[in-house]
Amino acid sequence: MTTLHRRRRAPRPAAKAMRSARALPAAGAALPEGHEGDGAPPRPPHALLMLMEARAPWEYAALLAAAPWLARLPAGDGHPVIVYPGLGASDFSTSALRSFLRDRGYTPYAWKQGFNFGPRGGVLDGCRAQLAHVAARHRDRVSLVGWSLGGIYARELAKEQRQHARCVITLGTPFAGHPRATNAWRFYEMVSGQSVHDEALMAQIRVPPDCPTTSIYSRSDGVVAWQCSLNPDHPHTENVEVHASHIGMGMNPLALYVIADRLAQDPEHWKRFDLRGARRWFYRVTGHAPLPAAMAV
Repeated sequence: MTTLHRRRRAPRPAAKAMRSARALPAAGAALPEGHEGDGAPPRPPHALLMLMEARAPWEYAALLAAAPWLARLPAGDGHPVIVYPGLGASDFSTSALRSFLRDRGYTPYAWKQGFNFGPRGGVLDGCRAQLAHVAARHRDRVSLVGWSLGGIYARELAKEQRQHARCVITLGTPFAGHPRATNAWRFYEMVSGQSVHDEALMAQIRVPPDCPTTSIYSRSDGVVAWQCSLNPDHPHTENVEVHASHIGMGMNPLALYVIADRLAQDPEHWKRFDLRGARRWFYRVTGHAPLPAAMAV
């Protein structure tokens, strides 16, 4: 995770910039390893999906309507959960999610780093210190839940502090594809002052943590190409598809149901999300590629 902020953009002479531009994959060209899915490199979600992000308030309304259903989920065991917000968002954006976790019997923590404008100076050190402090305070391992860019923090922290990570759950996090397969990469570069064109860093981010790791993603995500949120097929990884927008995923009742179900798992006897019964009408699961997901329904 120390490499997350090692490369910053700097002004270049015109000739050098032109050489660098030629070295980057052009639109439609093959992207680095790990971007395969249905045979073509993923592209950013199209404009229609971006417009559909406006349905996020309806997802919050659906959360309120589904409260009696969600209240029937098994109570949690009280273990701590740190929740990381997405790009450009603050702890306010995760308040509904943390309230849900508290109601279910867990001990949620906000990340307390202000707005998430990327791994700028002091942010990563603050995240590291918080994880170690929470684990020591509870004398227990900590579950890490990250929304979008926050999921990158969750995954990398779990790799750095393996002894403190119970499980990782990400929501619409683009860890498996090139950042240009999102509609947010220019905004990320602008607010963070960092370049997304670091293939060594991308290769590092694709590797899942050693603890149970769940990626919740949506094919109707208007910000992140859904193929970029697929874990490789390992015994401790999984991918669960829900019907959700990107900016509403953290308050979507289907996504919250999966989060509660995963947090209730014993990490020593972890099993993948079970699609038996009525769940098969609302979810899809896949190991690592789009084609198996289509076979799950």
